[in-house]
Amino acid sequence: MKPLGIIDLTLIFPHPSQCVRIKVEFVVMDNCTSNHFILGNDYLSIYGIDISNQKDRYFTIGDNKRQNSGFLNNKKQITVIKNEEKSPEKKLVISKQLKEAEFNQDSTEKMKEKLIDLLFKYRNAFATDKEPLGAIIGHEEDIFLNVEKPYQTLLRRPVYPASPRAREALEVHIEELMDLGVLRKVGHNEQVEFTTPVIITWHNGKLRMVGEFRALNTYTIPDRYPLRRIHETLTQLSQAKLITAMDSLKGFHQNFLTENSKKLVRIIVHCGIFEYLRMPFGIKNASSHYQRIINTIFPEELSERWLIIYIYDIMILSETWENHLSILERVLQKIIQVNMKISLKKHHFAYSELKALGHVVSGLSLGIDKNKVAEVLLKPMPQKKK
Repeated sequence: MKPLGIIDLTLIFPHPSQCVRIKVEFVVMDNCTSNHFILGNDYLSIYGIDISNQKDRYFTIGDNKRQNSGFLNNKKQITVIKNEEKSPEKKLVISKQLKEAEFNQDSTEKMKEKLIDLLFKYRNAFATDKEPLGAIIGHEEDIFLNVEKPYQTLLRRPVYPASPRAREALEVHIEELMDLGVLRKVGHNEQVEFTTPVIITWHNGKLRMVGEFRALNTYTIPDRYPLRRIHETLTQLSQAKLITAMDSLKGFHQNFLTENSKKLVRIIVHCGIFEYLRMPFGIKNASSHYQRIINTIFPEELSERWLIIYIYDIMILSETWENHLSILERVLQKIIQVNMKISLKKHHFAYSELKALGHVVSGLSLGIDKNKVAEVLLKPMPQKKK
């Protein structure tokens, strides 16, 4: 017995006073038969459900597609109704998720249609409002210190002062991280040996919170796992004819910490002490550990040199459109398998020229992104030797 797929259907239960509509997610199973069902008589009576094939009772599936409810020989008769290409679900996914992604304007409508079909097929790889953050299992980070108890007082620091505006925004931000499962509040009866204050900055009117982990990093044993060199990455990108760039949403927060490490990354703010359950930004070895995870998940793809992952920037390279779709499908499959989530907001699909790592790369050239050096270029030329 194995699942064949999932389909969302609307069930309509007729009733003299008011029909009841319930949207239910069904899992279609292969070779699944059941000999016993438990259904309440009151439930059947209230909602007009009949299991004896009377003609005047029915339920509705999907858009005006009706099927009599019947059981013969204790086996339910099942009709599988496939979602059509222009089903409401697909339209919703395309309008909400794909509107923030960027497609190569040179692509034909047929090429775009194939790409959208592929993205819709593997839509579970992308972050949504219901699942905004992935949860990679089996690669928990362990933080090792080069000191033992009693720990230095430097590792237990007081809270930093903050303005009323920053405090209010900080409370909202912490609540969001708790809802995502990134933070939890430390109980009043728990022993606390490590506390780190947070630094608050503002970007485009939004608060950014970063733990001031310099003291903890000083006593953390370094992880020497190598990161990709930027010049090697750029050289590899410059040899591609088609490039797709994706972003692993809040990459560090998708990875969990070991139980012993969670106690080391506790932050202190005006409203209490909170413990990171997932890898925070700003700690030593975060980049090395994340790169090790990526290399473990995509060993074959990276060795074949058509996939580049620099920290949480994912780039797919190819020479033909057909090969590009095939490679993209392999990557999306792996992402779903490890329960990672990527964001469509920063996606660029199948471009011949693309901005990456501060440069403009294509199959013909490699140059610096002028927007990154605009401030320098706009300065007047020197008129004197000094």
